Amino acid sequence: MSNLTNQVLERLDPSSIQAIAAQLGVDPAQAQAAIQQAVPLVVGGLARNAATDEGASAVHSAATAHSGMDIGSILGSVLGGAGGSGAGSILGDMLGGGGGAASGGTALPGGLDAGSILGSIFGGRQDQATQGLGQASGIGTQNAGQLLAILAPIVMSVLGSMSQRQGLNPGGLGGALAQENQRINQSGNGGLLGAVLDQDGDGQLGLGDLLKVGAEMLGGTRGRA
Repeated sequence: MSNLTNQVLERLDPSSIQAIAAQLGVDPAQAQAAIQQAVPLVVGGLARNAATDEGASAVHSAATAHSGMDIGSILGSVLGGAGGSGAGSILGDMLGGGGGAASGGTALPGGLDAGSILGSIFGGRQDQATQGLGQASGIGTQNAGQLLAILAPIVMSVLGSMSQRQGLNPGGLGGALAQENQRINQSGNGGLLGAVLDQDGDGQLGLGDLLKVGAEMLGGTRGRA
């Protein structure tokens, strides 16, 4: 599997980043920097889920369901609003008003429920994921939650298309994601995922974890094109 993280980032053109920045209320440069941290977090979460046979089957099924979804349509669903409800309301529904997966979230193209995606990826650590991303990127926890909700279905769509194109079964997809996770760690972007999974083992995302994140992010993001 080619670099999934880069494939996702390449799909987000300047107009998409500008739209996301407007939703978050930040400038495009800050949004792009946060996206470069958030995408490896989502991909790494999927890789951790796919580390077991059962998890790999679940990720494979979810990726297949999202395969072929148009990125513009996904962004339109989560940013454009429906029936005048507005993007903020839609994203609030997706996040269920807080941590955990939403029940009855926003339907993506094809009738899929966007609300369950983040909960499926991070499980009980969704709050840690949004907190960690918010602090590491400087956009805050609420914006981080919105950003992850925007990006998760995009990552799933790209993963599904790549999996189908290469004819990967669940085991093959799990192995490919494991390789992708290694690339993330080698690039210096694995610190945030490690912090979400609690590097110090105390069950909470602590200052020591975030200091490790910051050190790795400073080394990793500066080297990006």
